[in-house]
Amino acid sequence: MQSIQQDFRTELGSSLTMLEQGVGRVERSAEGVRLVLEQATASQYSNAQIDDYLRRKPPHFVWRPPLRMSIRAWASHGVDDLKGTAGFGFWTQPVMPGKRLPILPRSVWFFFSSPPSNMALAKGVPGFGWKAATLDAGRLPFLALLPTAPLGFLLMRIPLLHRLLWPVGQWAGGISEALLGVDLRQPHTYRLDWLQALCEFYVDDQIVHRAPFAPKGPLGFVAWLDNRWAVVTPRGNLGMGLVAPPERQWLALESLSIEPLIVRR
Repeated sequence: MQSIQQDFRTELGSSLTMLEQGVGRVERSAEGVRLVLEQATASQYSNAQIDDYLRRKPPHFVWRPPLRMSIRAWASHGVDDLKGTAGFGFWTQPVMPGKRLPILPRSVWFFFSSPPSNMALAKGVPGFGWKAATLDAGRLPFLALLPTAPLGFLLMRIPLLHRLLWPVGQWAGGISEALLGVDLRQPHTYRLDWLQALCEFYVDDQIVHRAPFAPKGPLGFVAWLDNRWAVVTPRGNLGMGLVAPPERQWLALESLSIEPLIVRR
């Protein structure tokens, strides 16, 4: 398995590429790189991104467990003031250039979203905020339930069935989330141990979440900041749109490490 050791204060390695959409910009400085949105509007999608898959020749996604990702990062605003979505980790981008059919979403990452986003996928966890999260819509239990989704959305509107069915859907989709109580404005080292049967999330070497699921690879690395919001709830509420941050905002990245993890038994 390949590895990445990247100090963004000195260079952007050849295995990573930048994507700038709308007014999104990737800025270089002595402290690293900043994914920046400035003067973003609700009429145009804007995104600043670093990834390792969009310009890669097929197969685009290459990462599989067991591996460890460590990234040093901070943001311009706290969780109450940052707008849009942001984060870093691994996923399968649902729509890829040259692909006619969408890819079922799989992800294991540190993920942020602001209101009006309401992606309430894990019971007891708000649908927005700064989270450690997993999702695997490619699991066989999820695929088996997929044809019943329209009926399930209707049944989930009944409070008793909502309480009974939500945990089933969450388990089937490999969904596990935890809200993180860290200050986004302060530099932290975020670590992800993506193992064969579970995932462990750390902030400054302190474990903050242990997910009992491990999305099946391969996945691609991504770090981004955009102005999107989305609504996805077990009751079938769906929506998507754009926000206009009132001022310049950014996500700073100082370093990145991705390497195979040797699991001792």
